[in-house]
Amino acid sequence: MSARASTEDRIPGPHAAEPCPDEFLRALYHFHGRALLQFAARWLEGDWHRAEDVLQEVAIRAWRHAGELDPTTDSARPWLFTALRNLVIDGHRARQARPPETGDPELAHLPVSDGVDHILTSQVLIEALRDLRPAQREVLLHVHYLGRSVNQTAKVLGVPPGTVKSRTYYAARALREALHSRGLYAGGLDREAG
Repeated sequence: MSARASTEDRIPGPHAAEPCPDEFLRALYHFHGRALLQFAARWLEGDWHRAEDVLQEVAIRAWRHAGELDPTTDSARPWLFTALRNLVIDGHRARQARPPETGDPELAHLPVSDGVDHILTSQVLIEALRDLRPAQREVLLHVHYLGRSVNQTAKVLGVPPGTVKSRTYYAARALREALHSRGLYAGGLDREAG
């Protein structure tokens, strides 16, 4: 084996029988990556994220032509820059062919909850629940929080269903009053359990 053949096996390019993808791409990025990225960013009006995406696509296309390109030389640059320019133009044409995306203008200005309101409401609810008698808290826990029916709650608590209904009614009323006194509305707690 000659010295030329062993060198050709190590350097990916037009003479290599089957270039290693990692070596080819590493060489491409090392010798041409910065120039290609800057060129793409200029064409894309400074959008570096899209420029990186286009550069990756150019690298994939270059790898498909690895038998024709030597990424370690400047002779590959015209092909690389032409491929990059064509990808940018194709992307621009594709965006022009699609109708512009429009959203609901009312949705654009909706406030996004950061959870603070929920935490504060929960804290006020916990304080209001402390005002109730233990039996009232217990029945509300089973009926409203755990979602049990009157009969299920009666069975768990060991009391008649009528007692669960009356405790639920009076507990909901007491909780509603405790929340109103704290400035919080409690609609929905007064619905009949069942």
